[in-house]
Amino acid sequence: MSTTEARVAVVTGAARGIGAATAVRLAAEGRAVAVLDLDEAACKDTVEKITAAGGTALAIGCDVSDEAQVEAAVERVVRELGAPTILVNNAGVLRDNLLFKMSVDDWDTVMGVHLRGAFLTSRACQKHMVDAHFGRIVNLSSSSALGNRGQVNYSAAKAGMQGFTKTLAKELGKFGVTANAVAPGFIATEMTKATADRVGMGFEDFKAAAATQIPVARVGEPEDIANAVAFFTGEAAGFVSGQVLYVAGGPLD
Repeated sequence: MSTTEARVAVVTGAARGIGAATAVRLAAEGRAVAVLDLDEAACKDTVEKITAAGGTALAIGCDVSDEAQVEAAVERVVRELGAPTILVNNAGVLRDNLLFKMSVDDWDTVMGVHLRGAFLTSRACQKHMVDAHFGRIVNLSSSSALGNRGQVNYSAAKAGMQGFTKTLAKELGKFGVTANAVAPGFIATEMTKATADRVGMGFEDFKAAAATQIPVARVGEPEDIANAVAFFTGEAAGFVSGQVLYVAGGPLD
């Protein structure tokens, strides 16, 4: 049974993968969770897992890159669950390509979802955190922030998330709000399966190949990231802020 105080959490991109695992984990910690994703219907499975376990969850469709939709989504969270004091900016997309093949739309889409989305949701939620003099913001970065071939847009966005996080920590700390980032390595999700499909490789072979490069000799699971997020959002993490935690099965060069 959770010993953490009941609070309202918003998790973006929570219909599947890391976002879904995080929403379920935070609900197990006693949080009421707003499950946000582009398609509200796609959030059904996550919400049902939470409610079946006795938790409270609300599905909300929201394009995090759209200012009006984000404002409306947060207003709905306030009305139906209460003021949000935990925010996990997880929503993300891939538009991989080499620089000379990458379109402006590929660049703008990735920047819009990751950076603009994190900005809009953080701005909308921070007022409630400041009022409560408690807040936890966790932004999803990536090991790709260190650079990765074919991901100039994604790498730039995920590196940007780290600078965004550190700045939020400096601006909001005096109000009792912390901001941290989790940077996953290889995590077995639909997104990484799409990458395997793109390069013409079976997902199991793709994961096996990746595991040979990871010190713990396995790929990560969404729950590995959810565990890290749960720590950062907890009551006991109030003196940890502005940090980037790589959850990658070992050190990265």
